[in-house]
Amino acid sequence: MASVRLQGFQSLLRGQSRLLRNPQRRWAQVHDVRFLASHHDPKHVLDKYRSKLDQKAKQEGHQSIESLKDAYSEKIQDLRHKAATVVTPETGAPSLNKAVPETPPPSRNQSSTAQAARAATSDSSSGVKPLDSFVNVEKVRDLPPKEIEALWRLRHANNPTSICAVIPLETYQRIAEAARQNPQFILPLPRQQTDPECPDQPQQTPDGAAATTNADIHFLQWAFHPPAEGSSSAAQAGTGTANTHTSTVIFTGLGAYKIHGSFAQPHTTITHHLDLADDKGLVLMHGQVMPDSGVSTTEATWLVSCVQRFYDFEGQASGRKGELVRMFTRGDVENFKVEELMEETEKVD
Repeated sequence: MASVRLQGFQSLLRGQSRLLRNPQRRWAQVHDVRFLASHHDPKHVLDKYRSKLDQKAKQEGHQSIESLKDAYSEKIQDLRHKAATVVTPETGAPSLNKAVPETPPPSRNQSSTAQAARAATSDSSSGVKPLDSFVNVEKVRDLPPKEIEALWRLRHANNPTSICAVIPLETYQRIAEAARQNPQFILPLPRQQTDPECPDQPQQTPDGAAATTNADIHFLQWAFHPPAEGSSSAAQAGTGTANTHTSTVIFTGLGAYKIHGSFAQPHTTITHHLDLADDKGLVLMHGQVMPDSGVSTTEATWLVSCVQRFYDFEGQASGRKGELVRMFTRGDVENFKVEELMEETEKVD
């Protein structure tokens, strides 16, 4: 069996894996080093210069050092006020700690709540673009399904980093049901070994077949959102309609996800729009591949096509493919084999 670059994938598979939990936050306090400046006792300073102060008092006709201090009290206060800093706060000035109280690190529950609020804000604003931002939904609604599909593909034809598809509603509903129960999975992307003498050509085996020696593993995550703000879904969603949500799938290199967790930059994001689901029985999908992400549009398209092949449990994934997805969700390390995953990926059902 060809070698696979999968170091540490089993730690992702386990149900208690740290990668499938919320990433740990470390709350650090930054202390300004200026607070560490040392301040001498004023009595020590007075004793050190007492003789010079006595001489100064006699020269100006004062009976004692205290009398000299009284005479210069206004000048001393003015100098203190001008020279007051964080290091040497002015006498009687409010403490900086009182003026700006330190905020304690949020608890785990507070942190989760804040993350959910940020996600909700993103989804309700520009997190997911409505279908109307791509096509005029009301005009498209009057067209037959074949013309809608042709128009949708034409809409994305000139974008080299765009992926699009038109999915029958029944197929999408089966996939979405499986995705709600299995929101995370991994997919291998086979890499062909190139010929050292011809870097642009894949290396071949003695029988003339292309040699694949390894694969990159990519981590996918499903998310289901309310209909995008401003879409016809948002206005019409209700009882008896399939037009109740918008779903997204993001693909991230497994290596990047292991390092950065939920902060890893996805290389591909796809969105499913259900605006035409009720009257046309169609779900319009579009995806965007990040430039310079190390994954080409062709490779991303391959990964996206694998989603249906593994998540349509009553269709293409009715056999071993669907079982691999379920095993991954259960964290079945003993039976989940990446070599078998690669074999199933390369099968064309």
